[in-house]
Amino acid sequence: MSIIFFLIGCSVFIALIFLGAFFWANRTGQNEDMYTPSVRILFEDEVVEDEKVLEEGVRKTDKK
Repeated sequence: MSIIFFLIGCSVFIALIFLGAFFWANRTGQNEDMYTPSVRILFEDEVVEDEKVLEEGVRKTDKK
């Protein structure tokens, strides 16, 4: 039974560490990244095509 109390205490301690890290990051402006969203939009529209679909498309255009 005492091990359960020990594990609960460890869990609460770790949760407090993560909560403190969250508030520290929030206070120091870690979430105010204005540059990354402007760069990320350049990479979102990449189309990944399956080779089979690509081959069928090439065959359909070659049969004209």
